[in-house]
Amino acid sequence: MRVASIFLLIFCLSLTASAQQKTDTLFFESFSGTTLNRAVWNVEVNPHADNNEQEAYIDSTGVLSVKNGFLTIVPLYRPGYNMNMQKPNDFISGRINTRNKYEFVYGTVSARMKVAAGDGLWPAFWILGKGRWPDAGEIDVMETVGDSTWASNAIHGPTYHGNTPLISRNVFPKGTDVTQWHIYTVAIKPTSISFSIDGKVTYTATKEMVEKYGNWVFDNNKYLILNLAIGGGYPQGVFKMKGPYPGLTQATVDKIKAGQASTIVDWVLITKN
Repeated sequence: MRVASIFLLIFCLSLTASAQQKTDTLFFESFSGTTLNRAVWNVEVNPHADNNEQEAYIDSTGVLSVKNGFLTIVPLYRPGYNMNMQKPNDFISGRINTRNKYEFVYGTVSARMKVAAGDGLWPAFWILGKGRWPDAGEIDVMETVGDSTWASNAIHGPTYHGNTPLISRNVFPKGTDVTQWHIYTVAIKPTSISFSIDGKVTYTATKEMVEKYGNWVFDNNKYLILNLAIGGGYPQGVFKMKGPYPGLTQATVDKIKAGQASTIVDWVLITKN
């Protein structure tokens, strides 16, 4: 094991062990026990996938499970899956949020997680402002669309959403990729939003920078989201794949069928800035 990897492991263990004891801790989820803590998390059920995504989100331990201190989201291939007589989906997956159960305004938000690679797999750890999108703001702490070499951060608001100018694609150092454990972090302050991976700052947007594109809308209540989307506009725009599904290659479909497309979350932590 490399020295850097040893130091990172020690850092992760230290952070996890001390999180519940620190006086500046606002929120800590360790995914202990055998079921999702419904006092904190809502499980979204939605047949209407945004962004031309190919999944239906369902409430099932088949796609959302808590075991041995980890949350696992695993998409499943279910051709013709039909929910409430809506358009059939061929994939089911999971999405959870803390809306109305845990919300915050400012803080440093982190999650330790690892995700599978595969063109069109679209896992994300993100934050929405409470209110109408995009007016209430969106902060993408981590998202990737299957390329294991990078993960991205982004900020969306009333006049800078979709193909937002406030985005950073962060390439991992040689020998490292998104399929390994990483700590993804954002520090939200009254005048700045700063992202980091494994303690290294990757992108910072100040209030002054944001206001070049529109109103700063990040002084409101916010809630957390964890999900795993399948296909859709973002991966299709990145990889230009033509099928067999929008934003999804056959190799990734095969990976989903084999149960090898999971996103795993160790813990989520929010501390005061």
